[in-house]
Formats: sequence, structure tokens, C-alpha cells
Amino acid sequence: MAAHLRLIPAIDDNEEFVPPEPTVRIRLGDLLPLVAMAQKMRFIWLSDFLDDEVAITSDLYDVLQAFRSMRPSA
Repeated sequence: MAAHLRLIPAIDDNEEFVPPEPTVRIRLGDLLPLVAMAQKMRFIWLSDFLDDEVAITSDLYDVLQAFRSMRPSA
């Protein structure tokens, strides 16, 4: 998979930013290590995407909800 950098032009304060519709599908196993590394290395660009939504299957959602309620709080 070749790396591509897409630049989004700055918007005017009067314009509302409408993010593009998602068009790329990626395996969670391929995505998680990249996101984890970006977070560990504190890449600032990751914060640009924190409000983006990710679609997951209902069974993964159920597992994550159960995990959230079971893990010890820090």
C-alpha cells in the first residue's frame, strides 16, 4: 500500500467544513498498529481525526462495550 498525503485547503471562517464520505475499507488488524504507533509517538495529525466516525460490526461493538465495563479504571 503506497502512502499518499492528501492536503485539504483551509476553509474560511464563514464556511462550514464538510468532511468527505469514507470510501476506503481497511482491516482493523492493519489500522490499529498504525494508530497505536501514531498515538505513542504523539503525531499531531492524529488529533485532526479524533472526531471522525468509524463503522464497526455489531458483534465487535458488543465485545468492546463488555471490555469497557470490565477493565479496571486507572
